[in-house]
Amino acid sequence: MSLISVTNLSVRLGAATVLSAVDFTIDRGEIVTIVGPNGSGKSTFLRCLIGALAPSTGQISRAPGLRIGYVPQKLAIDPTLPLTVGRFLSLPRRRKPSDVAAALDQAGVPHLEPRQMADLSGGQFQRVLLARALLENPDILILDEATQGLDQAGSAAFYHQIEMVRRTYGCAVLMVSHELHVVMAASDRVVCLNGHVCCQGTPELVASAPEYRALFGTGTKGALALYRHEHNHSHEAEGCTDPSHSHSHSHAHSNAPAHIHRQDEGQNV
Repeated sequence: MSLISVTNLSVRLGAATVLSAVDFTIDRGEIVTIVGPNGSGKSTFLRCLIGALAPSTGQISRAPGLRIGYVPQKLAIDPTLPLTVGRFLSLPRRRKPSDVAAALDQAGVPHLEPRQMADLSGGQFQRVLLARALLENPDILILDEATQGLDQAGSAAFYHQIEMVRRTYGCAVLMVSHELHVVMAASDRVVCLNGHVCCQGTPELVASAPEYRALFGTGTKGALALYRHEHNHSHEAEGCTDPSHSHSHSHAHSNAPAHIHRQDEGQNV
């Protein structure tokens, strides 16, 4: 049984349809990354999964007793507030000191408990948010662009920690990321979202594209100031989830890595 199963989900916010006819599943132990341009509904979709936003239509089924750990893009804390890491992790309910220490250790920052939240670096702050999510002993860990604002080394270290968490807890991991080089290294499956599920498949299909290699090279240094998302295909092609939909669209976004995923004549690249 899937941990989460989504059927025909649509979300309307005011007059705007943000998501339409989205189908999705994720199983225990799987790492799935959602990619898409800004405004494509990625964060809205995650909010629906965690129960923070009700879909307009469709159904979300969760495994009985499902425990979700959530790491947001950012969390604003008053810098003048005297709040230690240990105290922060015991809000809103008190945690055992041993549980707090274990969560920080699993997040890779065992020494931070006495530190003030306001004094943490960006990378340390995200590790503390990860520790907070791990306190729920999650069946699925959901990360919404959790490395936003971190440099490339910090992002790589954070996602390495996520892989270690997956192995330790046996949990599923669902993450939104613009860092396609990380997607290639870390994901079992990539879901391409742009108001609907355009297509999905293994990261190797995307990594094999000549256009991707031209932009990124063969390593991770190309993590790049261009985010390019092109589709010119029929959804009858292999690996797409909406056979009734055929379209052509193109997006360009600065300040994020390049992503080329094309399906023509039944071939994923």
